Amino acid sequence: MSDSTTLPLVAGAIAPDFHLPSTSGASVALSQFRGVKHVLLAFFPKAFTSVCTSEMCAFSDDFDVFADARVEVLPISVDTIEVLQQFRDAHHMKVQLLSDVGATVARHYGALWADGAIANRAYFLIDEGGIIRWAHVEEHPGLHRPNAEIFERIKSVTG
Repeated sequence: MSDSTTLPLVAGAIAPDFHLPSTSGASVALSQFRGVKHVLLAFFPKAFTSVCTSEMCAFSDDFDVFADARVEVLPISVDTIEVLQQFRDAHHMKVQLLSDVGATVARHYGALWADGAIANRAYFLIDEGGIIRWAHVEEHPGLHRPNAEIFERIKSVTG
C-alpha cells in the first residue's frame, strides 16, 4: 500500500527527474540516462533486512545481465548514504545504492509505505525516453519480484 496522499505512477507516465546521493560518492540524476539506457528504479524499505538483502544481492549477482540489456538498476531507500555504503560493502554488491533520506523521490513515485517512514518495495522500468513502461508496487514490503520476472518485463520493453 502506498502513501495515501500520492498514488503510484503508472506505465505511460513521464518519470519525474531527481538527483540523489549514491554509494559511488556521486550524485545520480535520472535524466543522465535519457537517450543512453533504460533504468529500473527499485525502491526498497531498509538496508540490512532479510528481504532487502536478498533482493539487492540478486541485483548484484545479475549485474551483467542487466548491463547486457542496457538497463541501469537504481535501488533507492530512505536510509542514509552511510548506512547504504555499509550495507553495500558488507555484501560486496556491484550495484550502487541511492539515498532518499527525505523520502521525496519515493513520495513523487507513490512508493511510500502507509506510515510514510519507509519506501514500499516498488519497481519502475523507464525507457530511454524517460517514460515509465512498467510499474509495480508490492502489496507489502515483505514481497518482491524475482529477477526472472523483471527480465521478462525488460524484454517486453526492449523487444
